[in-house]
Amino acid sequence: MGDITAAAPDDAAAGSFGLSEAQKEFRRALRQMCEERIAPHAARVDADAAFPSEGFAACAEMELPALGLPVRYGGAGADHVTQAVMVEELARVCASTSVTMLISKLGMVPIVNWGTEELAERYVPRVASGRAQASYCLSEADAGSDVAAMRCRAVRDGDHYVLSGTKYWITNAGASDIYTVFAKTDPAAGHRGISCFVVEADWGVKVAKLEHKMGLRGSPTGEVVFDDVRVPVANRVGEEGQGFTMAMHTLDRSRPTIGAQAVGIAQGATDYAAGYMHQRQAFGQPIAEFQGLRFMLADMAMRTEAARALVYRACSVIDAGDPDHELSMMGAMAKCFAADTAMAVTTDAVQLLGGYGYTKEFPAERFMRDAKITQIYEGTNQIQRVVIAKRLLG
Repeated sequence: MGDITAAAPDDAAAGSFGLSEAQKEFRRALRQMCEERIAPHAARVDADAAFPSEGFAACAEMELPALGLPVRYGGAGADHVTQAVMVEELARVCASTSVTMLISKLGMVPIVNWGTEELAERYVPRVASGRAQASYCLSEADAGSDVAAMRCRAVRDGDHYVLSGTKYWITNAGASDIYTVFAKTDPAAGHRGISCFVVEADWGVKVAKLEHKMGLRGSPTGEVVFDDVRVPVANRVGEEGQGFTMAMHTLDRSRPTIGAQAVGIAQGATDYAAGYMHQRQAFGQPIAEFQGLRFMLADMAMRTEAARALVYRACSVIDAGDPDHELSMMGAMAKCFAADTAMAVTTDAVQLLGGYGYTKEFPAERFMRDAKITQIYEGTNQIQRVVIAKRLLG
């Protein structure tokens, strides 16, 4: 992809959250690829709950797994706004495919930021090239929003740790080659006793079950079991007790991309509804001529564009290095607002299609089902409001 993926926005674009010419060209090229190679498989991927292998292969050919990873490890080193554009365009046609690009990077962020050079060199290039995929193992049955309540344990045994416990709601379960796992090394220390480890799938990682989900059906989500899995000390990321800090730091930087996914879903629903309104006839004319429906579509477009601007704003804060320490709040705002927007916009898209919108023959109901998870994962929207209010009120 050359200079397109690595291009940062110019100063004017960054200030207005518009896109540079390189980013606009990237969007055009990516949209064409998505329409030609991913969109034709989206309905089947959803219906069969099948991993989007064609979509992942197309992304790998376009070097998208490398986009957000450092150049020194085989990545493209793209800025976060460009990464948001990627996620938007993928989610616009197939939200499940967009997750394949999000989750592997999420698993690599702790390694890039806290791991040893040897650890990063061993794993990150594999993900950047598309040869390997990764999962991020934080949540448990009773430790979702309350991360400190996790029970997964890692006990030191010489030059290894023995990892035992079960992680729930793990994206890419069974498809990943690498699992970035958070576990308690000091249970008495609360959140200060959590550490992070890189675990290879063939070391004994088991997938107990896969969930049957309402949406994102092409992205496997499951229960991952670690039954006395031996992990070399060299595969600990950072020091013991740093895991909670890593997890929160990572989620702050990944939440805007979930916002981008929500924006992409909303854009896909808006685009499809607009096209349908020109084709559908009622009372002798296209329903696009009815003012009430035109206003609905206008509101959908306004909400989506507002969400996009907030996502780009949060991404620009990441790229600037968070100089004003506002990323936790901005990331929470972007994720929360965009997710709520996606749910509202896709619901309106179903309404605009009428009875057809309620059938699986048309993609509106898939957009609606896919949108729902953006209000839940990587921190529910209720938790995002807690984060925002805490920043405002102390």
